[in-house]
Amino acid sequence: MTELNHQDIAARIKFLIKKLGLSQAAFAKRLGIDPANMSKHLNGKLPITAGLINRISADMAINKQWLAEGIGIPFAKEAATRLPDTIDSDTSCSVPTKTDAIPVYDIDVTAGCLELSREFTSDRIIGSINIPSLRRDCIIVRVNGDSMTPTISDGAFVAIRPISDLSCIFWGQIYVIVMDDFRMVKHLRRHPDPKMVVLRSDNPAYDDMEVPREKIRKLYIVESILNIKIQC
Repeated sequence: MTELNHQDIAARIKFLIKKLGLSQAAFAKRLGIDPANMSKHLNGKLPITAGLINRISADMAINKQWLAEGIGIPFAKEAATRLPDTIDSDTSCSVPTKTDAIPVYDIDVTAGCLELSREFTSDRIIGSINIPSLRRDCIIVRVNGDSMTPTISDGAFVAIRPISDLSCIFWGQIYVIVMDDFRMVKHLRRHPDPKMVVLRSDNPAYDDMEVPREKIRKLYIVESILNIKIQC
């Protein structure tokens, strides 16, 4: 890759970071990349490899040809990612700007077994919300099921963010746990065997689950719980 190409691609990555309303560190963590290395990629100290381009394209649902060559538009459905930055004349509430708003996805976080980042595509965004106390790298998804009631109601929404270091667990906190065969929302509790973890529900009708730590593919910490339901 020539120096010119590197500069052009780095500029497009910086555009994406701004477009998504993330910090450079948050962007790197969402990709599972060390923030210091991401900085080096962008300032030319490390090359921008085909693997990095593929990773950004897949995990962020970005048009690979645009990222690599500047051809086309960055998002498959860019209109879906463009958040309004004006005041709705029919309401008394101001609509959050792109940099303030956290996207809400039409995704049931407990359904399926795919890595969630694969589902965070622009066509799944159904709105956005501004919660000043939340980190800008959070996203909001839906939780169905009653295993975490009364803490998380069936159909509630939760703000989550990915954890890049699976060895760093805040015991007792609520996480989205992604495994090969399913995804769950549970408290993570310490197990006497350091190679195991305990998954605990808040609903007493559900027993604890003991699973090997190595079976956990991805963790998303639950930053906030929105116990509301969209009725229409």
